[in-house]
Amino acid sequence: MAALQKISQSYRLATTHSRRVSHDECGWMRQQLPEELGECYSERLTLDNDLVLLRSRYHATRNLIEETANPHNRPMLVITFGMQGDSGYKGVDGSAVAFRSGYTTITAFQQSQGERYYEAGATVSQLRLLIGESLLNTYIGEQRTDQLLGNGNVRQLAFKKTSAASASHVTALTRYLNQGATTKLDMHIHTLTVLSEQLKLLSPPAREKSLQISAVDIEKLDRARDIMVEHMDQPLTIPYLCAAVGLNEFKLKEGMRHRFQSTPHRMLHELRMRKAYTLLESGCQVAQAAYQVGYTFPNNFSAAFTRFFGKSPKSVFGKRR
Repeated sequence: MAALQKISQSYRLATTHSRRVSHDECGWMRQQLPEELGECYSERLTLDNDLVLLRSRYHATRNLIEETANPHNRPMLVITFGMQGDSGYKGVDGSAVAFRSGYTTITAFQQSQGERYYEAGATVSQLRLLIGESLLNTYIGEQRTDQLLGNGNVRQLAFKKTSAASASHVTALTRYLNQGATTKLDMHIHTLTVLSEQLKLLSPPAREKSLQISAVDIEKLDRARDIMVEHMDQPLTIPYLCAAVGLNEFKLKEGMRHRFQSTPHRMLHELRMRKAYTLLESGCQVAQAAYQVGYTFPNNFSAAFTRFFGKSPKSVFGKRR
């Protein structure tokens, strides 16, 4: 009841209501609500054809309901960083989106018509990135772009605490705005960096198909290990092992993790070090042991051995005599 009463007492600002519009030499367009409603304005800068930066600051003198509509009439991804205060949006289609200080809200839409809510006496400051379809296609491909943008209705894709990395770039952008920066370059760099982070969260790199290991594959993996044991004095490479046992690189690497809880490189290194230890214990000279486990230069072998066992080859030499 209290919430309904608060809304009923709010001032409703229609999309047709007069707003003072101004432009500056840097390309910013500023829209300001009438002064009697408080200090309420938004600033907009087009960085690229499909990349827009928008900053808003509202400190309303009364509860305010502002009708909004998407002026682009094309699919958009909107990333909103809440810097101060909370506000909300309710669409005519029943959608509802919250914006909160310290949180990042990501929405997608083509046609949005609804209302934004601001509480009297509270300061609400937000920074938004508006990204169009063609730019998204460039960065993440048409298929993933279509999945994110959906059917055109308002969709909330994420609502999470703003990361420290994004917060630092948002702070830098705000600083440039406050200083009235005359160049877009630094702002463009910070904007694209933030966009990159958010797109990675929304569109992680495609993963390989889940590994299916057959009995034949297991035999091939065991054979690859046997080759390492039998020919560790040779400069074994992953392409050679793949060709020798008939597995592709992905299946060899993932198969090793599945079967031996190791990687080809790590397994070969461990086999070489343990073989060298046995050779040294039996009285083999350091240089001879190095050559027998695939090292051309004894100094490189000594360094690798010391890192692996925490002691030098000379300290092991001849201990089993």
